[in-house]
This record gives sequence, C-alpha cells and structure tokens, in this order.
Amino acid sequence: MLPSSTKAILCDIGGVLYVGDSVIDGAVAAVKRLKQNYPVRFLTNTTQKTSSQVVKKLQELGFDISADELITALDVTKMFLQKEQSYARFLLTDDAVEFFDDMKQFPQKYVVVGDAQENFTYANLNAAFRVLNDGAKLLAVAQNRYFKDSDGKLSMDAGCFVKALEYASSQEAMLIGKPSSAFYHLACEDMGMKPSECVMIGDDIEGDIDGAQKAGLEAILVKTGKFSPKDLELGITPQRVVDSIASLFLVK
Repeated sequence: MLPSSTKAILCDIGGVLYVGDSVIDGAVAAVKRLKQNYPVRFLTNTTQKTSSQVVKKLQELGFDISADELITALDVTKMFLQKEQSYARFLLTDDAVEFFDDMKQFPQKYVVVGDAQENFTYANLNAAFRVLNDGAKLLAVAQNRYFKDSDGKLSMDAGCFVKALEYASSQEAMLIGKPSSAFYHLACEDMGMKPSECVMIGDDIEGDIDGAQKAGLEAILVKTGKFSPKDLELGITPQRVVDSIASLFLVK
C-alpha cells in the first residue's frame, strides 16, 4: 500500500502508464483507483507534444485523465517565458515551437532545448550556440539522458544536446522540467498540498525518484519503462520499488 502520510499523488506518464503505443497491463484500472482515493497530477517531461495532444493520447489509450490533471514541461516553460516577457530560439519539434507562437512579440532572451527529434541537426545546434554566444541564456525544458523508445530500446534524450550547448557556450543550463524541485513544488501547490504530503510514482531513478525526494516528496519506483536493475546500484533509494503501477495496491 501507499505510505499512510499520502494525501496526493504525482505520477509520471511515459514508462509508467504506457510505452510507445502500448498500455502497461493494469495501468488504466490503477489510475482509476488512485483517482478514487487521492487527488492526482500527471507529470511529463515530454516536449514532443503539447498538453492537449498528450491528453488526447491518454484518453485514446483508455485513461480517464483530463487536461486540468496534467502538467507538462512545456506548460511550465511557457509560464516562465511569459513571466520573463521573452521569446526564445527553440530546439524543439515543429509542433512544440508553435505552442509559443503567441509570444513572438517579445525579445529573444533564451535558447530553449527539449526533445527536438529530427530537428537536432548541426545547423540548428550551431544556430542555437550563436544565439547563446550573443548573450542569451540556456534553458533546458528537460535533460534526461535517454528514454525507452517505441521499439523497446533506449534512445538518446535531450540532455545529451543540452550538455553539448553547455560545453560550447561555457554556461550552465537552467532546468525547468523534472527533476527541478520547482517543477515538483508547482505540481504539489496545484493540489493545495505540501511536498511531504505527496508521493511521486515514476520509472526514472534520477528524474522521478531522486528529483522528487530532493523536493521533499516520497517516491515509488516502478519496474517498467526505462527501469533497469542497475538503477538500484546508483545510491538512490526509493521508498518502495514495485513491478508496475498496477502493483501499488497489491503489495503491502
């Protein structure tokens, strides 16, 4: 069962609820039961899709999840840029860049890096480097090392390209997505909860588990998605490790 102090749940999406286009066994029922017992916010570092696209996919997969229960790294990035009254040079997918179209009137103070997929070309990386060299600041929507791809194998994630730009520009990126404590605290506040009252469920030992614990939450690691047995040798200790999200109510 979940810790007795639990009043709310934060839950990762990719690797916990589904992998590629395949729902993890028992995940739909587990989400339904979690929502019957706790307020829940679903968190994702994905920058390939906007929040409306993510919700649409979840609903098509059978999950009863609404837009107000979802917090994406793109949402948090847009809030940050609006506060800064800044546009940016974006290394994102074309769909993700369009999400910021209503901010073009602002000056370009940042370079924003997420999962750009095929847009991670030398030309685009070099153009971003030149903007940084002209005085812009580097903003990482996410800096995960890898993710589990639809073919079941691990693929490079945005963090590799963030590191390349950090090295070239001699500046450290500001992280706005997971494992940023600010991201977790925003999600807790959205439910009117303190971090100590919330539990994070995720498959990423660094971004989900270590990040949540450093932000003051308890964390449960699921053995799905990008999980590897080697994760448990990194010196990060989850409050619990379970086979999948479906196991939450089965293990005491």
